[in-house]
Amino acid sequence: MNIIELATQRLQELSQTGVEMPPSAVGTGKSEQRIGTIPTSSHQTAIRQAAHHESEPARLRAADAADGKSHRISRQSETVTLDIERLEQAGVLVATRSRSTMAEEFRHIKRPLLANARKLPRTAGDRSPLIMVTSALPGEGKTFCSINLAVSLAIEVDMSVLLVDADVVRCSLMRTLGLQPRKGLLDVLTDSTLDLSDVLLKTNVPKLSVLPAGTGNVRSTELLASDAMDQLLGELASRYPDRLVVFDTTPLLLTSEAKVLASRMGQVVVVVEESKTPYPLLEQAFAAVEDCLVVMSILNKGRKTGPDYGSYYG
Repeated sequence: MNIIELATQRLQELSQTGVEMPPSAVGTGKSEQRIGTIPTSSHQTAIRQAAHHESEPARLRAADAADGKSHRISRQSETVTLDIERLEQAGVLVATRSRSTMAEEFRHIKRPLLANARKLPRTAGDRSPLIMVTSALPGEGKTFCSINLAVSLAIEVDMSVLLVDADVVRCSLMRTLGLQPRKGLLDVLTDSTLDLSDVLLKTNVPKLSVLPAGTGNVRSTELLASDAMDQLLGELASRYPDRLVVFDTTPLLLTSEAKVLASRMGQVVVVVEESKTPYPLLEQAFAAVEDCLVVMSILNKGRKTGPDYGSYYG
């Protein structure tokens, strides 16, 4: 039964129930509409209802076939509350509510990163908004720098930040922020029914969201090197022009995950602890990321030799 026949049947049913219909709207079961006549509003409604009844299932089936997934409703991202005061007292987060020497240092660190990410025109495949923070060895302060760099970037007037726990071996970021392990990056790569919004966490820090590492997997290196990860990174780099993505990764010299990610990042920041990391190991670490277009370093835990910003700001 075609759309016109369905519409005619619907009009006849309305007429039998006592609904008064204009003479021109009552059909005979055949398509009798002449060229140049305009259907009445009741006739138009019946046609729309019949068309919707016939085409909606077909539309959903076509959409499902196109994306290879079952039709589902997207869920809104969960919101978590970071204990800002506790993080500051523990020395994890520099003062966010007042000027401080450390806060000013991160303002200096972020400027070249922002300049690279904001360059115009941005070419296709440009991944400068993807910023990886790593180190040669554990304990040099990469997670501390990742958190504070992300918060400093988030206070920019026209930027939002996604902070990713890409240390899929130890999940250092989630633990440091005081958050419980949960589904995240690795789960999105292994479960096609999961969307990024299903595992992304909004925080009480304005314009800052967190993506957990997710469920541990012995094939984490292979997952980070997969086409699915490459597509995800491409989406993160291009979907929102005002978003930067900071990845806290594993150390370069102890795991293979960091090297795989470095080859797909737009910018790499290597955290170096002063007077700790031997020079030969530093050479190995920087050699591991030498193919990246932009590589910078942060000297962490150094002795203060310059002016004290705190005294200037009172």
